[in-house]
Amino acid sequence: MTRTLAATLLISLSLAAAAAPGASAADYIGSGQVQSYNAGVCSESSVLGFITSRFEYRDANYLHANLSIADIRNMGQNRQEFRDETHLVEREYCYATAVMTDGQQRSLYYLVERPWGFAGVGRSIEFCVGGLDPWYVYGAHCASLR
Repeated sequence: MTRTLAATLLISLSLAAAAAPGASAADYIGSGQVQSYNAGVCSESSVLGFITSRFEYRDANYLHANLSIADIRNMGQNRQEFRDETHLVEREYCYATAVMTDGQQRSLYYLVERPWGFAGVGRSIEFCVGGLDPWYVYGAHCASLR
C-alpha cells in the first residue's frame, strides 16, 4: 500500500514538473539575482476584480452595509519588497480610491504577495477599505497595508 502511494505521488510530481515552464538561473533564490515582476500589478484588472468581488462577499456576510465597490481609481504603489535570500515572498503595497455604490469615495489599501500558495504558485491579495474595517483587522485606518 505504501509503495503504491509513493509511486503515485512520484508520478504526480513528475507530471507536474514536466508541465511547469522551464526555469532559468535567475529564478533560483540562491543565484544572487532578484526576480522582478511587472510593476503594474497594482492596476491589473485581475487584482482589482478580485478585490471588488471579495468586498461584495465581505459586505454580504460580515458588514451588512449593502455596499459594493462601483469603481477603483487612482491606483499606485506605496512600496515594494523584493525577494531575496531571507525574504522568499515579494510584496507590493498598493493604494487606490474606491468609489462605493452610495457615491462615497474611500481610500483602498491592498497588498499583493507572490509567489504564494501550493509550491509557490499564485499570489495572495489582502485589502482594506478605509472606514469599513470595524474590527480593525488591518489596524487603525488600514495601517498594516499602508
